[in-house]
Amino acid sequence: MPAPRTVLLTGAAGGVGTLMRGLLPAYGYDLRLLDVTPIDGEPDAITADLADQDALREAVRGVDAIVHLAGISLEAPFEKILRANIEGTYHLYEAAREEGVRRIVFASSNHAVGFTPRPHGSDPLIPVDTPHRPDTLYGLSKCFGEDLAQLYWDLHGIETVSVRIGSCFMEPTSVRMLSVWLSPGDGARLFHAALTAEDVHHTVVYGSSANTRLWWDLSSARALGYDPQDDSEQYAPKLVAEHGELDDANPEHRVLGGHFTTNPPQWPH
Repeated sequence: MPAPRTVLLTGAAGGVGTLMRGLLPAYGYDLRLLDVTPIDGEPDAITADLADQDALREAVRGVDAIVHLAGISLEAPFEKILRANIEGTYHLYEAAREEGVRRIVFASSNHAVGFTPRPHGSDPLIPVDTPHRPDTLYGLSKCFGEDLAQLYWDLHGIETVSVRIGSCFMEPTSVRMLSVWLSPGDGARLFHAALTAEDVHHTVVYGSSANTRLWWDLSSARALGYDPQDDSEQYAPKLVAEHGELDDANPEHRVLGGHFTTNPPQWPH
């Protein structure tokens, strides 16, 4: 499909949102920004909570597509996860349906399948159709978002690419992250592909760079036209020297979700 011109970016003040604010305009997008907190240097950004359905519908009105990054990105009490990630994502899809927006890119997470064992050596890469095995209430909310996206395609014809993001930072900070790192540049490439690919219906993809230590199958992302350019291996010598290689004697090293399965970081930071 032709590149949408106006894209609503929710969660625009967050970590990934801040990176994409700087990178996506180079692909020709006019970003409309939304976050629950004001964004420094962005006087036209919309400050609204996903619970404010009137404000959300106004934010959605007239856009060509949505990149939905808003919500809680760590573990939190269920009541907070419910409000921000489950009800909030539902409100977003309802606003999109009411305003006729036909393409959403949903920030899912590897934590939707966090208890999946990590591959070793010649083991096959983790497929995108691996069953949901959330490692937290946060991961569970991402399972809900993926299923909601499927429902809205089947019922209402709204297309979604659900991106199971690994770790999108300037550089990896742990040995585990060497396998799931998504460079900011590759993140923008992937979101651009997700916004412009034809006939995605509801497609689930893993979101990472082409890492030497990759754990999961990027074929569904590549099928959208994603061509990752980066590899975390340049950071491996330093990180392995500091922390050692992963060891299955450590429970958090056995599975995809890492320390989210044993001692998940809590929201807020």
